[in-house]
Amino acid sequence: MDYKDFLGVSAALLNFVAYAGYFRGMFRGTVKPHVFSWFVWGVLTAIGYAAQVADGGGAGTWVTGISAVACFIIAGFALRHGEKAITRSDWITFIGAMAAIPLWIATDSPLYSVLLITLIDAIAFWPTFRKAWSKPQEESVFTFAVSALKFGLGVIALGNISMITAFYPLSLVVMNTVFVVVTVLRRRALA
Repeated sequence: MDYKDFLGVSAALLNFVAYAGYFRGMFRGTVKPHVFSWFVWGVLTAIGYAAQVADGGGAGTWVTGISAVACFIIAGFALRHGEKAITRSDWITFIGAMAAIPLWIATDSPLYSVLLITLIDAIAFWPTFRKAWSKPQEESVFTFAVSALKFGLGVIALGNISMITAFYPLSLVVMNTVFVVVTVLRRRALA
């Protein structure tokens, strides 16, 4: 096993660490995920994973593929245990996410889809940011911090580092880190 495989496996295993705490919080009622954010993240992450695989991402793609599955599972559980207030902007992000697929087909290149899903992912973070601003105690800082770390390791593990394979996970490192900082600061401000 070379170091990229080791990092790919490590990043993939961090998924289970990150999401175990998130699920525990959901079932205890202390974490209330926004159903639409998690569903849109599942769609976007699945598209990002497909683009990484298409561009030879290797072991660095494993974290993205497992994350896509986890997002869909969390969205499913959020129907019962989460925030279900869906706004017009939530629908716009969903429609935008779905537009990435025909864009890839029309251009015959995953690059434009990766750029589009990255933009949409940032927008799709809005409902979770909005909820965390008013109810910061209902989000798992640990999960988002570990997510930043796992995607960082995933980028290092990529077999082919390119705009197609690295741009989306690098944006997730940044967005998850910003979310953690904002949520922690907001908790302190309300304490």
